[in-house]
Amino acid sequence: FVPYQVEILDWKTKKLLCFLDKVEPNATIREIRLMFHKSYPRWYPARQSIKLDPKGKSLRDEEILQHLPVGTTATLYFKDLGPQIGWTTVFLIEYTGPLFIYFLFYFRMPFVYGLDERFTSSPHPVVNLACICHSFHYIKRLIETVFVHRFSHGTMPLRNIVKNCLYYWGFAAWLAYYINHPLYTPPSYGKKQINFAVIMFLLCEAGNFSIHVALSDLRRNGSKTRKIPYPTKNPFTWLFFFVSCPNYTYEVGTWISFTIMTQCVPVGLFTLLCFIQMTIWAKDKHCTYLREFKDYPSLRMPIIPFLL
Repeated sequence: FVPYQVEILDWKTKKLLCFLDKVEPNATIREIRLMFHKSYPRWYPARQSIKLDPKGKSLRDEEILQHLPVGTTATLYFKDLGPQIGWTTVFLIEYTGPLFIYFLFYFRMPFVYGLDERFTSSPHPVVNLACICHSFHYIKRLIETVFVHRFSHGTMPLRNIVKNCLYYWGFAAWLAYYINHPLYTPPSYGKKQINFAVIMFLLCEAGNFSIHVALSDLRRNGSKTRKIPYPTKNPFTWLFFFVSCPNYTYEVGTWISFTIMTQCVPVGLFTLLCFIQMTIWAKDKHCTYLREFKDYPSLRMPIIPFLL
């Protein structure tokens, strides 16, 4: 085989940063990242974005040098992504916060509602039920993070953790403040409304978990290659017949049911924001599926069957 020579340039200044001689044609981008890391130890592989074009997309780790549109002297461009943090750590931080923040309001700590209301319990059973459901949701997320999720991207920029935590932690405090407030009033239709919402909540949580397990099974062997997810024998996965991201569909359903259960305006606003954000993610993922798979099922929509 003819060995390749690889030039790595700064994506902004076009300055030569590294010259790699006698690189095997079947070398992957991950291996090239490791070679570059030896020359620049502070730029560890997760921090590197390697591109064919300064304004193009980052090359994936598994892409092979000889399959790229380059000659035997290949020019690649490097962009520093900044300090990175692992997704598992990100999720553990994001989801642990709401779990404990909610309890501060549920147990009515003295600094929350005032000394007159400290450590008192709500007379409404739905408040206790809401605490159980909220806690269950985030405990489930933590368990999935540790035992279920397999991440295609190992890290994210460290700076994003502040933004993400403000979102999850801030909303948890806002919801908890009103649900556990001494002046909180229970749902208009009483037990019927609450029971319906609890059943809907549990079904959506089961569906969300089922989808995460199904997606995890696609990468059981550690592969990062994207595959088309299909329904399994589990009825909760049958939503794959109609949408590309049923995990988001179930997630939105979970918060809709929590809104019905608590009949609380801040919960409804949080649910609306969740729906908007997850629709954006679902559309992006749906477009990626359509772009990468010509045989992708035509009946599927991003998040809502037959509509959106």
